[in-house]
Amino acid sequence: MIRPIEALDSPPSRRRAIYRDLLLLQIVALVFLTDQFTKFLVREFLLFRESYPGEGFFRITHAFNTGSAFGLFQDQNMPLILVSLVGITVLALIYRSQRRHTDLLRLSLGLEVGGAAGNLLDRLRLGHVTDFLDIGAWPIFNVADASIVTGLALLAWILIKSDRERDRETARRSAFLEAYNWCPVCDGEMAPL
Repeated sequence: MIRPIEALDSPPSRRRAIYRDLLLLQIVALVFLTDQFTKFLVREFLLFRESYPGEGFFRITHAFNTGSAFGLFQDQNMPLILVSLVGITVLALIYRSQRRHTDLLRLSLGLEVGGAAGNLLDRLRLGHVTDFLDIGAWPIFNVADASIVTGLALLAWILIKSDRERDRETARRSAFLEAYNWCPVCDGEMAPL
């Protein structure tokens, strides 16, 4: 008897709700708290536009951003709050859509959700996002921004890798069915049931 292709798949894992994934929630909390604590320190110990050290390639500079990344969409706080909420929702849907919740997926989504939540809290509380990491000619950014970009790059890699693995698995199934599509007893083609 030939098993249908669906039977060759591994049994579907029981999907865990995002709010029950302890590892993911720990990553979100760690990123969020680190982001908020570093921003608090900058606001407490540096005057606005003050840098420590005063010169050099890498500095801590107290700045804020009323726009999005790279200073785009300045003074658009309410639309950016909505975009943050939509982004967090989309990340939750991506989590739900994945068959397997690997640790890399959890890390990626935890970095993104934690960073988005950190910047969202700044926008709601202060009306802007506190930035402080000043590296060379690069725009000043914060821990949340770095986490979001790192998480997005990791998520892109995960999704590209899973597409390649899916293609390889399809090819493997096709080869399996081709190789076992004949009957060794009567030396004829097998008919599906």
